[in-house]
Amino acid sequence: MRAVIQRVTEASVTIDGNVKSSIGHGVLVLLGIENDDEKNDIEWLSRKIANLRIFNDDNEVMNRSLIDSGGDAIVVSQFTLHASTKKGNRPSYIKAAKPEIAIPLYEAFVKQLEGDLQKKVGTGEFGADMKVTLVNDGPVTIIIDTKNKE
Repeated sequence: MRAVIQRVTEASVTIDGNVKSSIGHGVLVLLGIENDDEKNDIEWLSRKIANLRIFNDDNEVMNRSLIDSGGDAIVVSQFTLHASTKKGNRPSYIKAAKPEIAIPLYEAFVKQLEGDLQKKVGTGEFGADMKVTLVNDGPVTIIIDTKNKE
């Protein structure tokens, strides 16, 4: 599982002209799922995102987590995070999980993050043409891959 976490002052996901999710202060998580991802990847990544100290404390030092700051989250599935660009100019997405594998893992990740944050998490819609807007705060952008957790 690969995630791009962006600290935001606001973010939203629009599908067919309708806003599906929107938040103020928090994180936008772009989530890519591979064929061999499993439940322990979900649990580890969710805890890591919920506790990642990327929010400023009273001294303007990144010392507070999403939980500490009371921020919100939106999770958007993005298979293109697993693009391979080694050969030629057309990316290959062979490592990206097919929908029958990815959808249940995506939904389980959202549910896990909701449990870790103790609040509702916004989402996109798997496979939809989404328009994602955000104001990256900082900018702060962190990439985490569960294959590199040890």
